[in-house]
Amino acid sequence: MSKWLNPRSAFGIALIAAALIALPFVAAMGGQAWVRILNFAILYVFLALGLNIVVGFAGLLDLGYIAFYAVGAYTYALLASPHFGLHWPFWVILPIGAAVACFFGVLLGSPTLKLRGDYLAIVTLGFGEIVRIFLNNLNAPINVTNGPQGITLIDTVAFGDFRFSGTSQVLGVSLSGPQKYYFLLVALAIFVIIINLRLQNSRIGRAWMAIREDEIAAKAMGINTRNLKLLAFGMGATFGGVSGAMFASFQGFISPESFSLQESVIIVAMVVLGGIGHLPGVIVGALLLSALPEVLRYIATPLQQLTGGRLDASILRQLLVALAMIGIMLSRPRGLWPSPEHGKAAPAPTAK
Repeated sequence: MSKWLNPRSAFGIALIAAALIALPFVAAMGGQAWVRILNFAILYVFLALGLNIVVGFAGLLDLGYIAFYAVGAYTYALLASPHFGLHWPFWVILPIGAAVACFFGVLLGSPTLKLRGDYLAIVTLGFGEIVRIFLNNLNAPINVTNGPQGITLIDTVAFGDFRFSGTSQVLGVSLSGPQKYYFLLVALAIFVIIINLRLQNSRIGRAWMAIREDEIAAKAMGINTRNLKLLAFGMGATFGGVSGAMFASFQGFISPESFSLQESVIIVAMVVLGGIGHLPGVIVGALLLSALPEVLRYIATPLQQLTGGRLDASILRQLLVALAMIGIMLSRPRGLWPSPEHGKAAPAPTAK
C-alpha cells in the first residue's frame, strides 16, 4: 500500500486540510487585517521557495531576488490597469508575468556563471537595485511605470463574473475579498510546493545539489553546470514573477518602494532561518519572519509607552525581530528545521 494511502498519513493530511480551511475564519475574528497578514505570509512562502531553488538547491547566493518579484508585479499592473488601458484576464497575465521574470532570471544568470560567493552576491545585489531604480525613473520621456507614484486601480483576480474583491456567497458561506484570495493563494502554494518536491527528487535537483557541494567535481562527473545554473536562476525567477503578479492583484497598488533591498535581505533570511535546501524548513522560516513583526507590534507599543514615547514602536519592533533572529541562529545555526545530513559514515562493524 502506498504511503499516501496509509491511514495515519491520510488522517494527517485531512487534519492539515481542515486547519487550512478553518484558518481564515479564525483569523477574521480578529479583523480582516489578520487575513491579509496570512495572505502576505503565503506570498513570502512563494518567494522563499523560489529563492531556495537558487540558494538552497544550487548554492548560488542571490541578493537581488526581489527584482523578479517586481518584474512580475509590474507586468501584471501594466496589463491589468487603466495605466495603458489594458484589462487582460488574470489567467493570461499570470503566465506572461512568470515568463518575463524567467527571462530576467536567465539574463541575470548568463554573465554570472563564473562567479560564486561574495562576488555573485554583489552582482545580484546590484541587479536588484538597478531594476528598482529603473522602475522609479521610467516615467519620462515615456511614462511606462509612473515612476515613484506607482500604479493604482489594478484589476483584481476574476474568473468570469466571480471577482475576488468584495464579499461573496460561496456554497452558502459568506467570504470576504481577503478570504477568497487566501484560498486561491493556498491552492497556488500547494501547486508550488509539489513542483519543488518534484524538482528536489529529480535528476535536476540532485545535479543542483552536486553543484552546490562541489562544482568542480560535478563538472568532472559530466554535469552541465552552465545550463543547470541558468535553469536554477530561471526557475527561481519564475516563482518570483508569480508572487509579484499575485501581490499586484491583491494589493491593487504597487510602487518601487515595495521592492527595496531590505525585502531581498528578508527573503534570504527566511531561507537561512528555516533551513537552507529543506522545503519544510523554508516554509516555516517564511511564515515565521512574515508574521513575527506583526505579532511583536503588540509588544513594541507597550514598550514605547513605558519609555514615555522616547523610543519609536517601529524601531523597537525591528530591534526585537533582529534579536529574535540572532537568538535563533545562535541556538540553531543550521536553521529551525534543517535538512537531514547526507553522507554520514556507516557505523563500524562490531567484532563478534
